Amino acid sequence: MESTDLPRGRPLRVLQITDTHLYGDSGRLAGVDTEATCRAVIDAVRQRAACTDLLLLTGDLVHDGATETDAAYREAKRQFDGLGVPGLVIPGNHDDAERLARVFRNGPVQRRDHFIAGDWLFLMLDSTVPGTTGGHLSAERLVRLDRCLAAYPDRHAVVCLHHQPLPVGCGWIDRIGLDNADALFEVLDRHTPVRALIWGHVHQEFDSWRGSVRLLASPSTCVQFQPQSDDFRIDPRPPGYRWLVLSPDGSVQTGVERLNEVPAGLDLGVAGY
Repeated sequence: MESTDLPRGRPLRVLQITDTHLYGDSGRLAGVDTEATCRAVIDAVRQRAACTDLLLLTGDLVHDGATETDAAYREAKRQFDGLGVPGLVIPGNHDDAERLARVFRNGPVQRRDHFIAGDWLFLMLDSTVPGTTGGHLSAERLVRLDRCLAAYPDRHAVVCLHHQPLPVGCGWIDRIGLDNADALFEVLDRHTPVRALIWGHVHQEFDSWRGSVRLLASPSTCVQFQPQSDDFRIDPRPPGYRWLVLSPDGSVQTGVERLNEVPAGLDLGVAGY
């Protein structure tokens, strides 16, 4: 799956869903049943599925990829494939990148480095480093990114990764973001078609600009992190997801939708995750 048959000249409707933190053994994160909240978000998304062109899943599908079996990934794949919408997935620091790639090899939602839909090119960067929480983009991945952007100069580009490439205002999680963001931006600055940079990891809404590039992060489908908090703190807001409308002229419209209720059992006093 490297491209769709979507015609050029019409807007694309895209959804970002991130940080589901599923457990194979029905575990809980900060008191929250993450499988239940993921299902609730998917149910909300299902109302949009008929007019959605693409899903972007930006990492941390499971909470402990190193110890979970393939079953946790297969269940995640079953749920997202069930929407009947093409999708792209990348690993997060909680994932096992090889296991995720194996399970998401085929079907509607896949692990792919790049994807073309209409007037847009989507690039999915693996920023994970086995055994570490923070992110890094290897020289090889940056070269591939540069070459892919150069190969499609007539497409607007959206670049996705898991780790934030710049501070979002939370000291504790900004210390475990992407450690070589300058190298990433050096590549992106060479390619004017780049229109948006999207990530997960931070469990909160973020919307800013760097020149003409929109910088975006989204709520988790489970537990949220308190914005502007130097220390770990849970945010008592509901789970959510991000929608984007990508126009043929390269413009980006976007917003966040949240569930109506805070997840049952949420422990606001938990000291970390």
